[in-house]
Amino acid sequence: MTAPLTADAHEYGLVGDGVADDRPALQKLVDALGDATAADGRPRTVRVPAGRYAIRDRPVLWRSGVSLVGAGRGATCFELSNPGAPTRPVPLAWFTTAQHGAGRDRHIADVTFAHFEIDGLRVETEEYEVLAKGLGLQYVLRGRFTDLYIHDTAATGFGCDFLQDTVVEGVLTERCGRQDPGEEMGGAGIGIGVGGWGPVERLAVTDCVARGNGTNGIFLELQQDHWVPPRGIRITACHTEDNRYGISDWGADGLIVTGCTMLGNHVAGFDVSAQGTTSVGGRGGIVTGCVIDANPGDGIALGNTPGPYGFHGNRVSNNGRYGYWEHNLAGGDQEPATDIVLESNDIHDNALDGIRVDAPLHEPAFFGNRIRGNGRRAAPGTRGGGEGVHCGPLSLTDERADWLPGGHRGKELTVGGPGETEATAVVVDNTATRLTLAPRRPGADTAWPDGTPGSGTAYRLPDCPAPRTGLTAAAAVTHPYVHGNRVRDDGHPRTQIHAVWIAPEATWTGGRVSGNDFSGNAAAPTRFDSAPSGGRWRDNAG
Repeated sequence: MTAPLTADAHEYGLVGDGVADDRPALQKLVDALGDATAADGRPRTVRVPAGRYAIRDRPVLWRSGVSLVGAGRGATCFELSNPGAPTRPVPLAWFTTAQHGAGRDRHIADVTFAHFEIDGLRVETEEYEVLAKGLGLQYVLRGRFTDLYIHDTAATGFGCDFLQDTVVEGVLTERCGRQDPGEEMGGAGIGIGVGGWGPVERLAVTDCVARGNGTNGIFLELQQDHWVPPRGIRITACHTEDNRYGISDWGADGLIVTGCTMLGNHVAGFDVSAQGTTSVGGRGGIVTGCVIDANPGDGIALGNTPGPYGFHGNRVSNNGRYGYWEHNLAGGDQEPATDIVLESNDIHDNALDGIRVDAPLHEPAFFGNRIRGNGRRAAPGTRGGGEGVHCGPLSLTDERADWLPGGHRGKELTVGGPGETEATAVVVDNTATRLTLAPRRPGADTAWPDGTPGSGTAYRLPDCPAPRTGLTAAAAVTHPYVHGNRVRDDGHPRTQIHAVWIAPEATWTGGRVSGNDFSGNAAAPTRFDSAPSGGRWRDNAG
């Protein structure tokens, strides 16, 4: 066939009626255009008019130099399904190392995927299959992925790895990772494997939205533990909501995250850890100008990294556990993290400590932060049931209650009386009479696994933990620099009990603690169950 530079899909056999299988015609067209591009070096484009295009039982093997452009993500939709191949994943387009020998010298170049929707709801594999993605390309050079809507895929929605000189922009992913219970690989909205191109991968992820995905909203994952974590990756102006993790750095070096919002993510808003396949955490990253708010777990969870890492000018607020949690998971790097910097952040109204250190730190710097009103999980344990108690899909109301607003934030609610099947849910926030609950898993529209409990159901909430502080050290901290922070609680009642607590299991060695405002907390400004050794504590108010 003659291969034009731009081909109208309808002229080459695609129907777009949602009934006919358009995969064979699309594969034939992609192969023809790919052959032509290989022959003359001129990239081609498939333009797909509005319609619903069925892609059944097999993915389309993609070719270098072939772009796919629709009429808009509300107009052109690719509907993936596998009725005749229940064990086979069906991404729209794929080209991978394991299946096709993709690599630095055998890559996809000069491609654009733009202005269409991918609906993965009808792909159902017998067992969870990590390749059941919306897009699954590896080793892409000079790619552009823009204005895409990818939703309800069994595994990751946008699952492309090793992206060099590439832009991912305006991609919306919702309810991807549908078959991932939350602990398997993949299952993200936007999941990008890194390291294949070497120590520098020039990639920008910008203006994307990831909502209700099974694991991560947006994550970067080093794919081989002997590879060098790459630099050059930026995530800007993105929004992550109701995922297991919002944005995760599992193996990049010098990741820049700026101007993003991370809201309502179940485990953490921003995460650095050894969760990835190589058990390598990120390092050298900078997170700045972000809003990390109302995540049922932690705002920022960081560990398994040698450091450095910097957080500057962020709002970290209303989270269900810690504002910032330093910790190490088993299986990853356990060495002290060096040069962790928290500077000019507003860390407030988190349920437990504003900053919690449960893993060793060497030469951390905390300066210029406002750490206020944390320890919101201050309401005592309670139980109830009977008249005035009723549940909604994401709530429990007790009309006779008089709870401290926000006082049950992050607690686990248990419902069900003697002889009944109990159910649990996590409290996101509360008023005097109403508990707002997190969905039972990302993308769900209810907190309850077996239906909404009936009126009058019995319930109970655990007691509040103590102490709850602005800054807690529960591990080895050596040569810290803590200066110019405002660590206080001016609320009514005051819920942040101490500004600084050095727990019995901690060691605090050397460093400088000066020029801070530790006044106005519920009890004493400081509590030393393990005395600091050396260093200077001076000119601190309170």
